[in-house]
Amino acid sequence: MFDLEETVMGLIINAGMSRSLCFEALRQARAGQFTEADDLLRQAAEAANAAHAVQTRLIEADEGEGKIPVKLILVHAQDHLMTAMLARELVTELIELHRKLAA
Repeated sequence: MFDLEETVMGLIINAGMSRSLCFEALRQARAGQFTEADDLLRQAAEAANAAHAVQTRLIEADEGEGKIPVKLILVHAQDHLMTAMLARELVTELIELHRKLAA
């Protein structure tokens, strides 16, 4: 098995990193630095994938039987992941708009 709190913290850290990288990518796009923005979005995707892998491990360990206790920190972690995923989708669209406006 695994240490639940340590595992959940990994989810929070990676999701938070993904979100931060997304907004840094948007700042770069606003400045016309699209290569940097694209690189930051790639890094954000990697961090999001790492967070999603942790979430998948938790779901697999639970096996749909309530084996993983639902603590507030786990709900908080899920919130971070969903926020990061939404940020990535929206920031990607905003960067494309900036790219079109700059063309």
